[in-house]
Amino acid sequence: MQDLHERVLYPVVRVRATENGGGSGTIIYCKQDPKNLNDYITLVLTNHHVIEKAISYKEDWDSILKKQMKKEFVAPVNIEIFDYENMSDVVSANNHRAVIVAYDKHHDLALLRLERSSKVPYVAKLIGESDIKAIKLFMPTLLCGASLLHDPFVTTGHITYLKELIENKIYLMSTSASIFGNSGGALYLAETTEFIGVPSRIQTLQLGFGLDVVNFMGFSVHPQRLYEFFREQELHFVFDDKDDFYRSLERRKAKQRKAIMMQDPVNITTPQDLNEPLYNG
Repeated sequence: MQDLHERVLYPVVRVRATENGGGSGTIIYCKQDPKNLNDYITLVLTNHHVIEKAISYKEDWDSILKKQMKKEFVAPVNIEIFDYENMSDVVSANNHRAVIVAYDKHHDLALLRLERSSKVPYVAKLIGESDIKAIKLFMPTLLCGASLLHDPFVTTGHITYLKELIENKIYLMSTSASIFGNSGGALYLAETTEFIGVPSRIQTLQLGFGLDVVNFMGFSVHPQRLYEFFREQELHFVFDDKDDFYRSLERRKAKQRKAIMMQDPVNITTPQDLNEPLYNG
């Protein structure tokens, strides 16, 4: 029971990009800062649509290129990490600012870095890339998120479809009940408590003037797409111990410089700093 709390419940956080809106997130990384071993780098994975209102664009003058450019402006978001007593009792929700490190609208994923240097004790265990093929129908699942912005809680179910194709992207379908606010949370294999997907969509039906939610048809970003996102965004360090956060930033800088040299205003954005995304998508 203690293991389930630590590996399933405790890594899930509440994410707020606006005063009244938000969703869920999952702590997937917390390791020593290679440049300061007294500090830790902590990262939260969520959906792009949970934090998209923190990202805006406008035409602005670029003094280097001497032309109007479409520039990106990214506001910080708030992460609430929960403290528990007696294993299950929520006693506080500690608010932390976070910056958007990377995002992809089409994958509907975003990675956030906490503005906190101390260690976070509970981190979700990402399923190994080579183990993804072992996921089968009928495997029991646990889904954790801040449903309707409630404190995080868990629902149970099982895998019902392995590769649901929605807008040319693959999702896992599970009967673990999901509702608005679960977006950005965590889908786990119940037996191993491995993190296998990010709850992102639910099935809805239009009935007359109302909308009926089929909450036992929940769709989570497929784990293979998580690895695609990490690679495309030069975030190999999340799953590869041979890489680190700062080498990732250098590769992202190199991509940015290449884009600027191409002087393509459709693809170029100018981030406020290197902890923010280089591309939209």
